[in-house]
Amino acid sequence: MSNRLFYIENLGCAKNQVDAESIIAQFSGSGWQLAAEPDQAGLIIVNTCGFIEPAKEESVDTLLEFKSLYPNAVVIAAGCLSQRYAEKLSRSLSEIDGFIGNRDLRDVPRRITALLEAGEKIDQSSFADPENADEAGLTDGSGRPLFREKRLNPDGYAYVKIAEGCNHRCSYCAIPLIRGGVVSRPSFDIVEEIGMLADAGVKEMELVAQDLFSYGADWRRPGDSSPFIDLLKEIFTLKQDFNIRLLYMHPDAFDPALLDLIASEPRLLPYLDIPFQHAAPSVLRSMGRKGSPESYLKLIARIREAVPGAVIRSTFLLGYPGESRRDFQTLYRFISEAKLDWAGFFVYSREEGTKAAGLTNNWKNRRQVRIAERNKPSLERIQQSISEKSLEKYVGTELDVLIEEAVQGESLFLGRCWFQAPEVDGLTVVEAENLKPGQTVRCRIVRRNGIDLEASLV
Repeated sequence: MSNRLFYIENLGCAKNQVDAESIIAQFSGSGWQLAAEPDQAGLIIVNTCGFIEPAKEESVDTLLEFKSLYPNAVVIAAGCLSQRYAEKLSRSLSEIDGFIGNRDLRDVPRRITALLEAGEKIDQSSFADPENADEAGLTDGSGRPLFREKRLNPDGYAYVKIAEGCNHRCSYCAIPLIRGGVVSRPSFDIVEEIGMLADAGVKEMELVAQDLFSYGADWRRPGDSSPFIDLLKEIFTLKQDFNIRLLYMHPDAFDPALLDLIASEPRLLPYLDIPFQHAAPSVLRSMGRKGSPESYLKLIARIREAVPGAVIRSTFLLGYPGESRRDFQTLYRFISEAKLDWAGFFVYSREEGTKAAGLTNNWKNRRQVRIAERNKPSLERIQQSISEKSLEKYVGTELDVLIEEAVQGESLFLGRCWFQAPEVDGLTVVEAENLKPGQTVRCRIVRRNGIDLEASLV
């Protein structure tokens, strides 16, 4: 291609973002330039999401919109949707120039360029399933981390993917169908990447995987110590100034050794993202989970006893096939008793190929979804009141705030305290002048405003 400018549009979760940043790093190191706007680019890559139906629809709409607006550009679909439905999409979206998945991200620029120059359609068949971290595109192909200089989030933090895929096989989840089983990065590779990011001024590392506790499941032998705990200890041999946030930990796999490490290591934020998904035992068993209200409340109490002040976030799935009114009431009571600091509520999406899809038909599923959508606001209201009460204890205290962006036309900046994860929790609004994204400033929290905080410089 004569135009060596490319543009990438990322859709979906933090793990998708890491994939997009890895593709950017590869292209930028292969003689291509990242365009600021899509109308400048000869190549447009849409990194799609295929997790639930609304995300699929958004991905298809975005692909068609880009092709309509920029008919002279080569438009390629990458990511989860493309991985899952490459052949079907190739037939139904013939105007799109190519489809690649997300399991094999090695040397993407060379392979795409070669196919384009040969005038061939780009399809997923030229990208194999990975057997190790190199093949999954989690390194630069030589065993060293692929440094993502361009990150698709505000300065100051970075997502660090420690593993790909999942072995849990929850009945409602399509992730194993899309991303396969667990493939873990070597610990030295992760540690080196975090050191590189810290040297570049990144203050907060968000460790992500489908389940952090599954790290090393692809090589762990019976009797071995926890690879994830060992990884964290290795990370903290680094001497730079940074914090680690842990995102996505399966409650059935929770290792109490993590609590001892949080209590002893100040750079490991006492913030735990544990997706309980439900509380009713019958629903959890059908989902393929082992928990109960009693066991989950016991885990929450254990965390708070071992790490006073720990913040716990969770997510819950409503409208799962067969969820009864009694099941919903069990979940409602659990939310009331657990008093989680943060929680998100999502309505079930019937995904073909999953076990749960066979538990209902389209008519029953639509009915269940309508009920779940009616019930959802009552859970959101009670959780908001819990979150607001939890935030009150910070009013009047002094805290570090990581600045993310300026409010245009105002002497205000948006940032986050340690108990606020990117994108999903509330924000801290700082009244100040001349701050920069990525800067950490000491502030006094002056008031709570809903689920946000307001602060002034100390």
